[in-house]
Amino acid sequence: MAQSAEKADISEKAQENTAELCTERIIHRGIVESVRSAMPEEAELYDLADFFKIFGDRTRIAILWALSESEMCVCDLCMLLDMKQSAVSHQLKLLKQSRIVKYRREGKVVYYSLDDDHIRRVLNLGRQHIQEQR
Repeated sequence: MAQSAEKADISEKAQENTAELCTERIIHRGIVESVRSAMPEEAELYDLADFFKIFGDRTRIAILWALSESEMCVCDLCMLLDMKQSAVSHQLKLLKQSRIVKYRREGKVVYYSLDDDHIRRVLNLGRQHIQEQR
């Protein structure tokens, strides 16, 4: 009985490994052309990939989440995240260069906020996706 369970496991793994392969060589030209016409230009795909790379860092996500709740200065972010100012400033620089955060100066204090509501929506959609997987 253990042997048949082992064979079932092997068979299931073999199916998983070939799941992404076509067993029939059929091209669905209508679908391919429809999707091709909807695909962004190559340069836009690169820009989109760069945009999502920004979200690949835990510290940047924490900063973005904080800024989605409130405009904050570097000192506030350092206190909240228990991080050194140089580390927070470095991440904010990357986020500014990517046009994901913006800033305003009030006297000697610089306040940061999300550039627009799209970023808040991306964060919330990502969180919803993660919560659905749990």
